Amino acid sequence: MATTQHWADFQYEIYLNGMTGTVPRLPTDLTRLEELAGHRLGPGPVGYVAGGAGSGSTARANRAALDRWRIVPRMLRDVHERDLSVEVLGRPLPAPLALAPIGVLSIMHPDAERAAARAAAARGVPYILSSASSTPMEQVAEAMGDGERWFQLYWAKDRDVTASFLERARTAGFTALIVTLDTPLLAWRPRDLDQAYLPFLHGVGTANYFSDPAFRAGLAKPVHEDPNAAVMHFVGMFADPAKTWPDLAFLREHWDGPIVLKGILHPDDARRASDAGMDGVVVSNHGGRQVAGAVAAADALPRVVEAAGDRLTVLFDSGIRTGDDVFKALALGARAVLLGRPYAYGLGLDGQAGVDHVIRCLLAELDLTLALSGHAGPGSLTSDDLIREPA
Repeated sequence: MATTQHWADFQYEIYLNGMTGTVPRLPTDLTRLEELAGHRLGPGPVGYVAGGAGSGSTARANRAALDRWRIVPRMLRDVHERDLSVEVLGRPLPAPLALAPIGVLSIMHPDAERAAARAAAARGVPYILSSASSTPMEQVAEAMGDGERWFQLYWAKDRDVTASFLERARTAGFTALIVTLDTPLLAWRPRDLDQAYLPFLHGVGTANYFSDPAFRAGLAKPVHEDPNAAVMHFVGMFADPAKTWPDLAFLREHWDGPIVLKGILHPDDARRASDAGMDGVVVSNHGGRQVAGAVAAADALPRVVEAAGDRLTVLFDSGIRTGDDVFKALALGARAVLLGRPYAYGLGLDGQAGVDHVIRCLLAELDLTLALSGHAGPGSLTSDDLIREPA
């Protein structure tokens, strides 16, 4: 297993630094980062990260669902030595956390995906690179060194481009494939629409495509000679609403590592994922960015866990902001969680150091929440450690 880390020690590091008058550059309450980013960064980039589908009702429901679950602490248990390490998809991890795939990170900070990836690698946390990154996957892999990295696929219409992406990701040392299923079309997103803000149309978030030989083979002229044509070629192939379950066989033919389907909310879809030979699912509604009025991810989690049984690794995202959120998701049966928006805000506010701050705050709070609730590690958590308040 991964080397045990004492995540809670971060609070003492902060207090000791305070002896010389040094306080954290960013809030340690990660729920405050969005408002701070809103003051410091442009409305287009912040709206793109913070916004949701429609009125934002699904994003709000994600938070409300997690808040309804309340932790029931237990006393007089030996929690002196704690170990947050887990094994996920056959990989030893120091904590049940990965950084979720977020595209176009250059809109938040010029160091973009490389900064986030370096921060993740430094703490041993997997970094999931978006297909729609601002930085080619090979450069992100180089920035991470030996850090654990997974690749998120937006499943293009062009089979040659998809196959090329998978080959490049394998060569660059990405060990797991996370296939996003819930974005065959862009949702109605008023915060972006009100700013007429879509970075892809300006060639931002297209680095993996513009650097791909299969993609470039479909262009009449090189990208630099006709960038608008390259953008339109990208828009035409980015996603495919015609994909169905039998198409998963193509991915299995071209990827020999774990494949995880992201965007699963219905237990029958979890069963179909297992029947198709997939290795895991991410219970996710894309952070509320795709279907307004959708079920909250935390409300969907228990039924998906039950349907998955021991056949699938169940991961969770959508709404995670705090250490107690992670505790609740694990108690409801998730093996690990993906953290999204908070690290994007950390990146926008303070680059790599901001992402590092977010990771350390979240895991320190999780470590302390486990200990103060009577748990020495994630393995002892069950739904009996929670009660659910009425909606």
